[in-house]
Amino acid sequence: KYGHTFHCTPYLIGGCAIDATGIPLPKETIDGCLASDSVLLGAVGGAVGHNKWDQMPPHLRPEKALLGIREALGLFTNLRPAKLYPALKGDCPLREDIVAKGFDIMMVRELTGGIYFGERGRKTVDGVEAAFDTEMYTVKEVERIARVAFDSARKRNRKVTNIDKANVLESSRLWRETVLK
Repeated sequence: KYGHTFHCTPYLIGGCAIDATGIPLPKETIDGCLASDSVLLGAVGGAVGHNKWDQMPPHLRPEKALLGIREALGLFTNLRPAKLYPALKGDCPLREDIVAKGFDIMMVRELTGGIYFGERGRKTVDGVEAAFDTEMYTVKEVERIARVAFDSARKRNRKVTNIDKANVLESSRLWRETVLK
């Protein structure tokens, strides 16, 4: 309609990459994405209820590809818009006072730091198996997400809400201190 031309090259990632190559994120996929002007990413796992790769070691599971491609491409932000359209007010499960006003919000989520990329493992504690996942953020990681949130807010309703668990998590205290300064 507008005279645009698109040249698309598919690359393997996730479950289909495991099936074809034995690994979730082949170097060819990373190189192809880095050489592209844009990347469209589909699902990395199988069909709902499909647990074909669930017994694989963590470094060979489909979701490892998602974390790997985010890191390789420097994709540290996830933007998740949520808007309540008037026609859907009757189907919204939120409180009536919220539904009556409607909403148009943008959630800004960090993708390449924190618990997904922290140290993890298993150990025995008092004779019982235990697992741990370490969450750590740097000021730089928090600042870049806050910058995206504030830039987005300037184009929308000029409001930012920081959601954290600063009452119990040190990483959230750092997050709050950094966002509020």
